[in-house]
Amino acid sequence: MAKAIKHQGVIENIEGSHIQVRILQTSACASCSIKGHCTSVDVDEKLIDIYTSDADTYKVGESVWVMGALSMGMKAVLLAFVLPLILLVVALFILMNIQKDELLAVAGSIVCLSVYYMVLRLLCKSVWKGEFTFYLERETNNINN
Repeated sequence: MAKAIKHQGVIENIEGSHIQVRILQTSACASCSIKGHCTSVDVDEKLIDIYTSDADTYKVGESVWVMGALSMGMKAVLLAFVLPLILLVVALFILMNIQKDELLAVAGSIVCLSVYYMVLRLLCKSVWKGEFTFYLERETNNINN
């Protein structure tokens, strides 16, 4: 995978073809040399679900790389941030022209945004599940273990 998003992780659980990998998601400043003097350090643990036919070749506690296509990340940003922002602004302008009441227009645009995220959640679980898939790659220093 030439253009990939990579995160180092540790296998937490293996059940059949389902592997759960724990990754540390860090902000850009989390690796800064003066992070001890700053309060903006952001580190978050995530569990990533990966389905693979060769799950039996992995072990719990093994260090691996979780990889996904860069285009998958761009699509996620588009769906999670860009389209909702456009929806929010368009809904606000339309409702302002119809309602003339700013409070109701804001409330209506927030309702539109909430409905968008609920539909997105449902589609991600069913329709787009195959498009947002991750792959595992062994760390080179673990091959001999």
